[in-house]
Amino acid sequence: MHFSIQRDKLIEAVQDVLKAVSPRTTIPVLTGIKVTVTDEGASFIGSDSDVTIEASVPLTEEDQQFVEVIEEGSIVLQARFFGEIVKKLPNSTVTIQVLDHLNTQITSGNAKFNLNGMDPEEYPQLPSIEEENVYQMPIDLLKTMIKQTAFSISTSETRPILTGVNWTIEAGELICTATDSHRLALREVNIEGGDGEKRSIVIPGKSLSELSKILDDTNSSVDVVLTERQVLFRTPRLLFFSRLLEGAYPDTSKLIADSSKTSFEVKTKEFLQAIDRASLLAKEDRNNVVKLSVNEGEADVEISSNSPEIGKVYENVAVKGIEGESLKISFSAKFMMDALRAIESPDIRISFTGAMRPFIIKGIDDARILYLIVPVRTH
Repeated sequence: MHFSIQRDKLIEAVQDVLKAVSPRTTIPVLTGIKVTVTDEGASFIGSDSDVTIEASVPLTEEDQQFVEVIEEGSIVLQARFFGEIVKKLPNSTVTIQVLDHLNTQITSGNAKFNLNGMDPEEYPQLPSIEEENVYQMPIDLLKTMIKQTAFSISTSETRPILTGVNWTIEAGELICTATDSHRLALREVNIEGGDGEKRSIVIPGKSLSELSKILDDTNSSVDVVLTERQVLFRTPRLLFFSRLLEGAYPDTSKLIADSSKTSFEVKTKEFLQAIDRASLLAKEDRNNVVKLSVNEGEADVEISSNSPEIGKVYENVAVKGIEGESLKISFSAKFMMDALRAIESPDIRISFTGAMRPFIIKGIDDARILYLIVPVRTH
């Protein structure tokens, strides 16, 4: 193998695939990045068995040459050192050549590195994907959807299925649900393609967060390809495979009440800032709990928190249209702030079915996203 490549394209591809490489793997070849050169260009693969990322650099694009192939072939190079080396190379062009016994020479300007490579034949093949269930959606919508749901997954491995986001696709609609059993995020979006069958999969939240980091902010389309055990996100330059979580995702529809006993509308930003201020004292308490008092017929609600060692804070926030009964409820300030930061609507409606029942937050402008928070019992 022998080729030259533009340094900035090399750095971009290597940085993308590095996100899938884990130093803690028990399979030595997976500590490396597989580099392959063909008459179509160069490709780079990183994998930790759960996530596999392939980034491609074409020979040319819009009359610009990115890769010059002298000899086709492939090699696996230690990811950590290869990643550090390419970032610090001095010239705009990098030449990579495999010499004897997998020894690989990386040259740029006056800098010359020799790395011991690994046998590319030992590197696992990319998962084979059948093209039956292919869906399309805009990349920027996918990224927004991940941002608005993935933070609600569980970080505990006691129920592994809750460490993922549930995707249910039916009749051109995708419903994403994430819960850690104390809060829930739900987002609905339109999705094109597929064969019309109803499908439900659970994608690890960690995979979705990594995917969101490496996708460009663009409204061009991404293909989503589903199989029994894998999901593939595909753009012209990137293949991102993730394993799916096994098991049945809990039915969360019963948690979302159709009616409410108390509700009001409030400015998202003002409510977020008031909760943030109240949480300054609540942070000292283990649960970071704030209290909300809603009184029938009044034009504002009271937010308060109390830390016996530190002190108390009270603040009244103007709201619109309090409907229903008076209510006092306690909840995690962090959960509320996470939800409010993810809502893009300037106004929200919060609906309660009782002091110890989960309550719902919805954007006034966007009914396709909702958050549910389980209150905290205080004595």
